[in-house]
Amino acid sequence: MVVPTLNVADTLQNLLGQLRRVEIVKEIIIVDGGSADDTVAISRAAGAQVVVAPRGRGVQLAAGAAAAGGDWLLFLHADCRLARGWEPVVAAFIAAPGANGHAGYFDFALDDPAPAARRLERIVAWRCRALALPYGDQGLLIPRDLYRMLGGFAALPLMEDVDMARRLGRRRLARIGVQCISSPQRYRRDGYWLRPLRNLLCLSLYLLGIPAHRIVRLYG
Repeated sequence: MVVPTLNVADTLQNLLGQLRRVEIVKEIIIVDGGSADDTVAISRAAGAQVVVAPRGRGVQLAAGAAAAGGDWLLFLHADCRLARGWEPVVAAFIAAPGANGHAGYFDFALDDPAPAARRLERIVAWRCRALALPYGDQGLLIPRDLYRMLGGFAALPLMEDVDMARRLGRRRLARIGVQCISSPQRYRRDGYWLRPLRNLLCLSLYLLGIPAHRIVRLYG
């Protein structure tokens, strides 16, 4: 399990509390990009391995993968948790015939009863179905051999998830069938219309060839 972090003390503890009680999770690697809060202390207190890396999600994810053991890698964001009953579903995904040639993603969900949250979940589900483009806040479960064959995460400050999904392609991406429930904090702060529109603009610029280090200023 690899989790990139940067000043996420307010959300990380929930995820760590869930994962350390699960038999299927053999190791938890926190890759910190220079937190100034209690992120590192919380990680170590939970028994996680802490790796320090330069700030940037792509760089941090790649560093975590390099430090991880095992035949499968699970990448998650720090402000999420997996829905109840996820362990046997993930175990079945890993054990399925031909699983070594596929990567899996979770269903996007928000921990918010607001109708706007349900609308956004439906939009994300459509994006995954139509475009085969899950984002990093949906997690990524991938065999180590496939990850290496693809060259791992690119050293990008943003859009590392889009880059990976495009290299995997529709044929090698599969829906796991369990929710990854994210904190709604960023949508409540930025707006359920404004933030998705900004994300769409960032994606469009990236697909048009604008370098990720320039787009990250717009993303915030």
